Amino acid sequence: MTGQDSTVTLWEPSVRSETRDDGSILVWQEEPLGAFPRCMTERFMHWAETEPDRVWMAERGADDAWQKTTYAEGARSIEGIGTALVEMGLTPERPLLILSANSVSHALMALGAQHVGVPSAALAPAYALAGGDYLKLRDIAEQLTPGLIFAEEAEPFAPAIREIFGDDVPVVTVSGTVEGRQTFNFADLAATEPTQAMRDAHAAVGHDTVAKFLFTSGTTGSPKAVIQTQRMLCANQQMIRQCYAFMAETPPVVVDWAPWNHTASGNKVFNLVIYNGGTFWLDEGKPSPKLIGKTIRNLREISPTWYFNVPLGYQMLLDAMETDPALRETFFKRVEMLMYAGAGMSQPVWDRITRVAEEAVPGGVLLCTGFGSTETGPFALMCTDREATAGNVGIPAHGVTFKLAPMGDKMEGRVKSPSVTPGYWRNKELTQDAFDEEGFYRFGDAFRFWEEGRPERGFAFDGRLAENFKLASGTWVAVGPLRAQLTNDLKGLASDVVIAGEDHYELGALVVPDWDALRGIAGETLEGEDLLAHPKVRERAAEMLADHARRATGSATRVRRMLFLEAPLSFDRGEVTDKGSINQRAVLRNRQDLVERLWSDDPRLISLATEGAG
Repeated sequence: MTGQDSTVTLWEPSVRSETRDDGSILVWQEEPLGAFPRCMTERFMHWAETEPDRVWMAERGADDAWQKTTYAEGARSIEGIGTALVEMGLTPERPLLILSANSVSHALMALGAQHVGVPSAALAPAYALAGGDYLKLRDIAEQLTPGLIFAEEAEPFAPAIREIFGDDVPVVTVSGTVEGRQTFNFADLAATEPTQAMRDAHAAVGHDTVAKFLFTSGTTGSPKAVIQTQRMLCANQQMIRQCYAFMAETPPVVVDWAPWNHTASGNKVFNLVIYNGGTFWLDEGKPSPKLIGKTIRNLREISPTWYFNVPLGYQMLLDAMETDPALRETFFKRVEMLMYAGAGMSQPVWDRITRVAEEAVPGGVLLCTGFGSTETGPFALMCTDREATAGNVGIPAHGVTFKLAPMGDKMEGRVKSPSVTPGYWRNKELTQDAFDEEGFYRFGDAFRFWEEGRPERGFAFDGRLAENFKLASGTWVAVGPLRAQLTNDLKGLASDVVIAGEDHYELGALVVPDWDALRGIAGETLEGEDLLAHPKVRERAAEMLADHARRATGSATRVRRMLFLEAPLSFDRGEVTDKGSINQRAVLRNRQDLVERLWSDDPRLISLATEGAG
């Protein structure tokens, strides 16, 4: 066996609850939230003073070697960039817009802005690189009215910048210039001599200062700018530190690919490293067939102490770990905790991770998840119990009050805490609608007890309320739990599913295939429609669908027909975010032709009438 033992120091929560006369339930932790700093760069400067030579962040350079930035070096650049931004006159009304992907320079620009009270907003690069009408980028530009744009390399972003932003908006780049407008060089900004004006601006930063804007995916409409204050960021990190107590003993080492325009990595992972004086190794890979190799290479070299990924990412890593002892050895050498988020994890993937971890580490490694949103910082609920099955999203963190409010036959989850957003930038109506009469933020998601009547055991996600629909019989379908159940029942054939059936008498599903698993069944190297039509693939899928149907308890939990999706899900069309989660409604809207084929005699359809289905 390799690695350390499975002991990890975590919180020891004491959970309290109250059931009200109106049927709502409040749940919270008895121990209060500890004190937290006024701003995140205060923690960065602490480490720059006490551990100046410790590596804060590393990325691969043009020669493929790791380029490392220490806390002392980072602090000097943050002050230089902050000085330059003060001199440019940037404010919350004229913030910094970041178009390019994760990088050290991206991180320093964002922190330099935060240091002097200037918000930044990191966008998915696809908004600026997709071409076309740039509709989402245009809408974001109108919401934010940026005063400065950062694009690491000028050339790929220049067309969008010229098309969307006025000539008076300057650009900062690491390389290249944008013709026709003022372009600053990143290295020059970072080398700016600190001034008293910068120090005064930093001293004025407090809990209510807007640190950044994070945009929700906007898959059902215009992206929304969620305000992120310094109180949110710092309180959230104190919650995490009280939960992941081991980080106070061992500064975290993370190897992370997830995009910073999302809260999971842009807030939680990014700031987790800074708050606890750790090291962030930038992973240029991604959970995709073309890029997972880069992630594997990085994890062969760097041993994380805490690791985060989406379920699809774990699935791809497992495919490699099960045949690559060197990868398994390095990965599990010192990892203390595994976390997944972004989508539900199927039980087959959960079981595979558990098995591989137990083979590598005596007693295994804690595998867990939680629940939160862009509006909650995101850390709100967290499970630290060792579970036999996936799905427990845990209990409220310190300082969080979790409210379950009756909504028909469901219980909607709502939260109140110091890490909840004050609202949406320049949108009072959306802000008002997001909170209930007591000031609790409304997730729009349903939850149920993991063990009935025992809030201390945590909660399970019970579906997104807006995704649920009625069959023609009038029976409500809880989409979230059914998606998870069908994915499990397909036993590795699917990475996810989308449920259809509104106004029909029975349910169907569009299935996102696990292509490697299907090739393994076929025993041949096939692609696309040829693989989906292979007799062995169709027979196995029909068997799995029939087994699912036999276990179902009624029409609202029984999928009777399904189609594999040959074309990949599209980011540009809002079907999937760049962190890998699927928007059910967008897929159904965009692929209405396939939805209709679920109730046709299409030969590609797999249904309970398919030969071999029983």
